[in-house]
Amino acid sequence: MISLKHVLRKPFCVYGFLLTFSFPLFISQVLAQDLASFSKHVTPHTLKNGWTFIIVERPKAPVFAFMTRVNVGSAQEPSGMTGLAHMFEHMAFKGTPRLGTSNYEEEKVALKNLEDAYLAYQQARIAPESDLSTVQERKDHFKKMQEAASQYVVKNEFGDIIEREGGVSLNAFTGSDVTGYFYALPSNKVELFAYLESERFLHPVFREFYKERDVVMEERRLRTESRAIGRLLEQFISTAFIAHPYHHPVIGFASDIQSYTMTDAEAFYRKHYVPANMVTAIVGDVKAEQLIPLLETYFGRIPEGPKPQPLRTVEPPSIAEKTVVLRDPSQPFYLEGYHKPAVTHPDQPVFDAIDDILTNGRTSRFYRSLVRDKQIAVSAGSYSAYPGDKYPHLWIAYGVPSRGVRNTTVQDALRAEIQRVVNEDVTDEELQKFRTRAKAGLVRALGSNLGLAMYLTDYHMLFGDWRELFTYIDRLENVTKADIRRVAGKTFREANRVVAMIETEPPQPVKIDTAASGGQQQ
Repeated sequence: MISLKHVLRKPFCVYGFLLTFSFPLFISQVLAQDLASFSKHVTPHTLKNGWTFIIVERPKAPVFAFMTRVNVGSAQEPSGMTGLAHMFEHMAFKGTPRLGTSNYEEEKVALKNLEDAYLAYQQARIAPESDLSTVQERKDHFKKMQEAASQYVVKNEFGDIIEREGGVSLNAFTGSDVTGYFYALPSNKVELFAYLESERFLHPVFREFYKERDVVMEERRLRTESRAIGRLLEQFISTAFIAHPYHHPVIGFASDIQSYTMTDAEAFYRKHYVPANMVTAIVGDVKAEQLIPLLETYFGRIPEGPKPQPLRTVEPPSIAEKTVVLRDPSQPFYLEGYHKPAVTHPDQPVFDAIDDILTNGRTSRFYRSLVRDKQIAVSAGSYSAYPGDKYPHLWIAYGVPSRGVRNTTVQDALRAEIQRVVNEDVTDEELQKFRTRAKAGLVRALGSNLGLAMYLTDYHMLFGDWRELFTYIDRLENVTKADIRRVAGKTFREANRVVAMIETEPPQPVKIDTAASGGQQQ
């Protein structure tokens, strides 16, 4: 499952947290050690409430990093409430009854009044025959209650404490399958970590919810509605998945963002943020025997709850090629995707090999053919896990046409290279380069506390056992040329394909109604 492409998609590679080491020497040391020797430094611990911790003692420097992965993403959102997983991620930074408030007892009353006011306003707003004066009256009251609640807010107190105590890389992310939280601290602040992280999931306060909802809506406008590729990808993914909730955009649909409530978000949190649905890896200068009592004391406060039921909807087999065309005054863009199994499938290392051979670096087939030799694209690549990886998803390939080149030209060239993988064996050199790069990518990931924490939680959540991270090396070594042709032939079929493209269209001139303006057109 770990190709260089896979490594680059992981958030840790942009957080500047890599430790300095002699890379060639480190590669030989890491790959030489077996799982048994690594396990000596690992202590798994599951609390009575079900929260699993993976502790890795790594005393290279007096720091540690952690990653908490929650088994919920946009795929778990109910219809009509898309974007709630991402919205709660924002709320998790707003504080608790002890953090982020000047007077919680009074704020609690103000928040109750605020939610009552909003629910009344929304009821009037969405009524089939809404009375405009009533809507405006309730909106004005809601705004008044919003101002009343805001007077108690101490902004950014959660993050300010972490920064003041030497913390770095404070961040979070939401995907189709998962929500993640992480940062790093000096090792003498481990109890502070235990308190802060347990507190924000024990007692989250949904302060500034509706203001933050507006922030999320603006984020949607900037990333999706204002960008042609953003609009194309949303249409592409909704076309590719007709049943499975992978068709939900992570950011959410605009009408859902503008309609879900604090009450909805609290219900979502109570259902999905239960200890049995969460795993945390703590890596660095820590001692398990000292850390476990702290985990019991702080995280053990969180009550257990039933683990959410897994998704029941399965995407039916694709029986027809689907095409999405967006005509827009922007640069042309071509994309095609093919349905594939989840990353837990035994063939995932084969997909990683295909991905690497076609698109990894300047010696890859896509680059040499489309960019270097034919010069019909300024870039071309692929991605083997879109939009998520826990459930069957898409392998996608894309190309950005050069000036004056049509999408169909890029399409033909991409498909020619894809069909080569179907019809011809890859070379021994290509297969060996894939294995070498995949191992190097794994080593780079494990070279940082944060990178290792991210991978351990990823594999534990996907496979139920963090040890699968190390067995991957054995699986990629077993990929054969015949495997590649078999998987490619099964996957790269017309009926299994979804196509999306941006066709450049000149902007339409703005027409001025001279009669309405009362004068001549200037």
